[in-house]
Amino acid sequence: MKKIVFFLAAILSLAACKQGAEKKYISIQEIDSTKKPGDNFFLYINNKWFDTAVIPASQSGVGAYMFMNYPQRLRLQGILDSVSKAATPTGSIEQQLGDFYAAGMDTATINKRGYDPVKPLFSKIDSIHNVASLMQFVANGCKANIGSVLSFAVGPDNKNSSLNIAHIYQTGIGMPERDYYLKTDAASVAIQAAYRKYLTTLFVLTGSDSVAAIKNSALVYGIENQIAASHKTNIELRDVNANYNKMPVAVLVKRHPNIGWLNVLNGLGAKTDSIDVAQTAYYDKLNVLLTSIPINDWKMYLKFKVLTAYANQLSRPFADAEFGYNKVLQGQAVQKARGEIIADAVDQLLGEALGQFYVKKYFTEDARKRALELVNNLQKAFAVRIDHLDWMSDSTKQKAKDKLFAITKKIGYPAKWKDYKNVHIESNRYFENTVSAASNNYQYQLEKLGKPVDRSEWFTTPSTVTAYYNPSANEIVFPAAILQSPYFDDAADDALNYGGIGIVIGHEMTHAFDDQGAQFDKDGNVKNWWTKDDYARFKTKTQQVVDLYSSFTVLDTMHVKGALTLGENTADIGGVSIAYDAFKMTPQGKDTTRIDGFTPDQRFCISIARIWRVKMKDEFLRFWINNNPHSPPTWRVNGPLMNMPYFHKAFNIKPGDKMYVAEKDRIKIW
Repeated sequence: MKKIVFFLAAILSLAACKQGAEKKYISIQEIDSTKKPGDNFFLYINNKWFDTAVIPASQSGVGAYMFMNYPQRLRLQGILDSVSKAATPTGSIEQQLGDFYAAGMDTATINKRGYDPVKPLFSKIDSIHNVASLMQFVANGCKANIGSVLSFAVGPDNKNSSLNIAHIYQTGIGMPERDYYLKTDAASVAIQAAYRKYLTTLFVLTGSDSVAAIKNSALVYGIENQIAASHKTNIELRDVNANYNKMPVAVLVKRHPNIGWLNVLNGLGAKTDSIDVAQTAYYDKLNVLLTSIPINDWKMYLKFKVLTAYANQLSRPFADAEFGYNKVLQGQAVQKARGEIIADAVDQLLGEALGQFYVKKYFTEDARKRALELVNNLQKAFAVRIDHLDWMSDSTKQKAKDKLFAITKKIGYPAKWKDYKNVHIESNRYFENTVSAASNNYQYQLEKLGKPVDRSEWFTTPSTVTAYYNPSANEIVFPAAILQSPYFDDAADDALNYGGIGIVIGHEMTHAFDDQGAQFDKDGNVKNWWTKDDYARFKTKTQQVVDLYSSFTVLDTMHVKGALTLGENTADIGGVSIAYDAFKMTPQGKDTTRIDGFTPDQRFCISIARIWRVKMKDEFLRFWINNNPHSPPTWRVNGPLMNMPYFHKAFNIKPGDKMYVAEKDRIKIW
């Protein structure tokens, strides 16, 4: 959809009205009265919008949450268009942003260069003659964000959250996760075929004839297939303790002689005597594959990894090839506009430079203060809920509240901005600009190794519509971008705001106490703070969440993956509970005055359905189910609400309604 005004109107369907002479409120429109609220509340609220909403051809979905990042990128384009045309001092933030954007938009120069920018890398790959030189290339590639067989990062130690250590993770495959290589259903086979076609096309574009390209494609796919077999599933990756394996480097040197850890760490520039090997089976397998697979085959694999790392920085045919695969994977009909692609690249690589302009133009301190007020109110409401839990002992309750009130609250934007002074940017060298920015980001990470954790650091940009809980820092983070409609609106009554951003706040707070977060103490360390009996009861309750969500059919015969989405579903259920309690502390929450014919409690529930108002392509929904730890939007609404007493009362949900759950069977954890 090209007109952003219409797009936002479709998301919100909210009109500002007046109540009496002074008080403003938001009018609720488009509810489908042909639907019963007790059968499918998501459709009761959203069906009229759902039937008429048009997914932009360049997108996989439309609506709220992650799809709000589409209009966000249009906002960023406006900022970047402005700074790229202005006269700016050399070395200034404006010059960096403007020249980076201008270089990315200069498709004539990019297309003329073809794949020349990666030819020096191909020459280095051609010179590889043994495993040691192979791993040296891999280590150097990490510095420029070339993903291959090593995934290296620096971050807090799970068991000493005040110190940054080295971490390595499973990697090496090009499709989203291991099961994409193993499944044999029609949809998976189609994705596999599209991926192999992508492989073949890239080799053709770099000079191979069709026969050689097909052969090389099969070779690379075969390597990835072997690698995938060593990977943990998305569900297995949720096990906090099983994915923490801190080892002395000396042990790894003996365990993986083919990897050559001392040389690899030297290539990475990483000085450390230990590494957290998150998924040991992967690196054990890699150690074997490095010698069982011929060097020449590895060289072909590395060339493919270079091309996939830089497809969008090379000429149009490379970007087209990548899109051909993603079209099958996620259902996007046409490529995104160039401006959107480059705005996204700037946001990823120079995010806090761009964020300063975004915050100045689109965020107010009033919004920040109001959001903090809501956070504080939900924190108080959560504490009361903990006090009234009937399944937790007093000693564990006290520790839970200690953790709750130790949570750090970050709202809007960072207290200090990252410095990009070492990024070299020219207005006609897009490829080199991205490499410089990626290298700068790597160096930023590397400099943290072995040093105290900076608790002021952010892990998203202010312009991104998201929110997160970080267990190692025991912090909740709400970027400026999420503090807008439908989540938050200064003109809205408390019912809509508490049923909007209040739900998000409660959700992130509950992550501190979901199946993963509950294993971290108030200081962010993996440490048991539960009694044995309390934790056993907690596990029983979370299993109820797994069982309920696993029963939801989403697409064809595909169900929500209850084990994969457990943490997010627990946070959704907790979020709607805590936000409602906080809402009931407000004057409107204590009142029964109707607005537009709806009670305050009804408006609160309606807001919940609106903030997850999303329509997506079937391909993307399939991708979501397989990879996203959140349930699909319908079940982010219906799943939590069907367990809420206030929902049953507000909409008179009765036995026989599809969302009716008897009081004794309703899930209540927090």
